Amino acid sequence: MSITRRSFLKAGAAAGALAAPAIICADDKRSFRWRMTNAYPAGAPFYSTGPGSATDFCRMVEAMSGGRLRIRHYAAGELIPALEGFDAVSQGTVEMNWANSYFWAGKSFAAQYFTTVPFGMNFQGHSAWLYFGGGQELWDEVYAPFNLKALPCGNTGVQMTGWFKRPVDKLEDFDGLRMRIPGLAGRVYEQLGVATRLLPGGEIFPALERGNIDAAEFVGPYQDRRMGLHRAARYYYTTGWHEPATTSELLINKAAWESLPEDLQEIVRSAAATCNALSHTWSEAVNAEALDDLVKNHGTELRALSPEIVARLREVTAETLAAAAEADPMVKKVHESYMAFKGRHDGWQRISETILQTDLA
Repeated sequence: MSITRRSFLKAGAAAGALAAPAIICADDKRSFRWRMTNAYPAGAPFYSTGPGSATDFCRMVEAMSGGRLRIRHYAAGELIPALEGFDAVSQGTVEMNWANSYFWAGKSFAAQYFTTVPFGMNFQGHSAWLYFGGGQELWDEVYAPFNLKALPCGNTGVQMTGWFKRPVDKLEDFDGLRMRIPGLAGRVYEQLGVATRLLPGGEIFPALERGNIDAAEFVGPYQDRRMGLHRAARYYYTTGWHEPATTSELLINKAAWESLPEDLQEIVRSAAATCNALSHTWSEAVNAEALDDLVKNHGTELRALSPEIVARLREVTAETLAAAAEADPMVKKVHESYMAFKGRHDGWQRISETILQTDLA
């Protein structure tokens, strides 16, 4: 690159570089050339490549639009650092970013609800809230002051608790632990004495291998095996309390979004929704084999958090969310919407799935 990332961002912000994208007229229909950054590295399955990924999304949009909307994808570090997408899109330096909304907790605590909530809803429930329970409208409201529009564009499903260099059998084992963990779960762990760190995906393995952290959470068996986390820590814990379903975020500059004709907006929505479904089903398809391989062939010791630990985590989660809602009217609005929908969905899930699965067992 002939310019530094910093000068690129400053120039884009100052000029409003891409808030008003270049437009080419052909057959009386406008065409657009956009750029999308990503919080995840090049080649990362689910996030950068493969079914329902950012590059798959770009391919779908170009195909469905007949080439009228072409989006060039930049993996983490190729154009901007991994976790600077929020500011880059907000300022109009690029039009889109692919990440998770809980990375932006420092901008708005409420943003985290649109990725996942500890002890919250699964993929079905969280997606239902976003699409049909008022979640999308609240997402728009939270991001409006930042000149942003967001859409759900992927979901890992339930995630694993993570990798630990030593066992965590009791609550005292968390005190002083250094762990990579994003989102609301990090705040909860901090109440147990954990020193939390937010690291991009590409930095997790080196930090764990070198002993800079004692534990790390990423996604699930397939993704974690690919990153080699099993080579840096032996103990692999479930229940996945912290991320029962993790939604990916397509972040769009609002001015750029509003410049799109309605048909192109609909294409973007449809492609994002397709990625949301494809990425989740792909994750479900590959995790079972990967977990079996980790345990049988790589010496991974699979463990579950104790009931005592889970109970304390649940208690602290409730306290953390309640305190945040009390302190911020916007957080309270999102929190109450999410929890009300969760209450209804939990009742239906209990009748439609939990009881059936118990009977089958």
